[in-house]
Amino acid sequence: MNQGRFYVVRVALIVALGGFLMGFDASVISGVVRFIGPEFGLTSLQLGWAVGSLTLTATLAMIAAGPLSDKFGRRGILKLAAFLFAVSAIASALAPDFLTLVIARMIGGLGVGAALIVAPMYIAEIAPPESRGRLVSFNQLNIVVGISAAFFSNYLILQWSQSDAAWVQSLMIDAHAWRWMLGIETLPALLFFAGLMWVPQSPRWQIMKGMHEQAAVTLNRVFEETETQRQIADIQRNLESDKTREKVSVKEIFHPALRLVLVTGIVLAVLQQITGINAVFFYAPMIFEQSGIGTDASFMQAVLVGLTNLAFTVVAMLLIDKLGRRPLLLGGMTGITLAMMLLAYGFGSATYELSDEGIQTLELPALMAGQLAELRGISYPSDVSFRKALVETLGQEAALAHESEIIATAIDINPGLILFGILGFVASFAVSIGPVMWVMFSELFPLRVRGLAISFVGFINSGVSFLVQLVFPWELATLGNSLTFLIYGLFAAGGLFFIWKVVPETKNKSLEELEDQLTRSRV
Repeated sequence: MNQGRFYVVRVALIVALGGFLMGFDASVISGVVRFIGPEFGLTSLQLGWAVGSLTLTATLAMIAAGPLSDKFGRRGILKLAAFLFAVSAIASALAPDFLTLVIARMIGGLGVGAALIVAPMYIAEIAPPESRGRLVSFNQLNIVVGISAAFFSNYLILQWSQSDAAWVQSLMIDAHAWRWMLGIETLPALLFFAGLMWVPQSPRWQIMKGMHEQAAVTLNRVFEETETQRQIADIQRNLESDKTREKVSVKEIFHPALRLVLVTGIVLAVLQQITGINAVFFYAPMIFEQSGIGTDASFMQAVLVGLTNLAFTVVAMLLIDKLGRRPLLLGGMTGITLAMMLLAYGFGSATYELSDEGIQTLELPALMAGQLAELRGISYPSDVSFRKALVETLGQEAALAHESEIIATAIDINPGLILFGILGFVASFAVSIGPVMWVMFSELFPLRVRGLAISFVGFINSGVSFLVQLVFPWELATLGNSLTFLIYGLFAAGGLFFIWKVVPETKNKSLEELEDQLTRSRV
């Protein structure tokens, strides 16, 4: 590897830490939800707000990040994002109440939205053309690595919290495990901020601001002198072209000629989230606890979710240009449908019954154990009816605080079936609509409206993601596990039919060919 290529790879890896932090910040809440509910006395919708609030502000930040980076520079916005990640981590860890926690998470959401937009933009602007795709993919891969790291750190902190080691007690990890789960993000955030000190400004932004000499210095670290001059000339020519180009109106993306690609983009944007992926990522330990395996095992299985997501994302990157977009989408959506139906069956066939022996194994106060004795020998056919009986017997606060261990004692279910269903769902998602959706967005829309159209469907995608995260705890509490996953499975089945009938194959076709095929022939 020559010196210029080594330099740009090093810079790209530093900038891609923004993707890592985005993935970490988004999914670290999965280990926290079972603790903050009882501590703050949250309703199911409040719990959904604690999780989904980050996505809400991330959506708003995505809209503003591009224009702000044009004004203040890509590196400046990335530094701000790193600062927001650190502030959010510290404030979340120290939050004395629910409102403070939500505000802290919303601050982190601003960093997520900024990093999601600006990090890949910066890498694309500094990378050589022949390696641009691979270097930009560092950011997407780091998002997945960040998700996995959050699951693993949650599990590790949970294990530490159960240790008798003196250092654990001195740091109060035993008493405040969930606060440490949130606060640990401060370390990679500070590392990201420090690393950005060695990252130059984007040469395209420098030229945009008239700093041609500084841009030449930056590009000379990547290219030979002659190539640097050619790059500067190309950037200047593109900037001049942008100035003279007529601005695209929002109305243009609703032109009849774009109806097919717009409907396809919107359906894919909704489908990616409506099948429940962020419900699984953000509530994984909670879902596994519903299968009665206990807290420790549920956190360990959440780590498997992260690793499965990482492995099959890599598989998708290797196959997308070989097999094509449609085969991955059709195979993945078939897998998602079957996995969700399997989960619906697994939870639907579960029964809940407390025995004297089971009650005695629970570490509960004598009064509470006596109250539970009223339920012994009664078989409940669903998690909804069993939880309702617990609330009526113990009260809302006590039932919520001890729900996990009581369900683990009472449930009769095949937990291996639930694990297989969840991992099958994550694998199917990661190899298909997870990464393929974004690739197709960049291919479906004509050049003139591409930026605006992708922003539009991306906004819809984020909005649906927020709603899924918000209502998932309510769905579990009101509809139950089986019906919730059945609904996701039906959405996936509908999406599979749409992809089969409507979505075109875009593999091995130039963007100009696709534009002619999908839009011009329909004018």
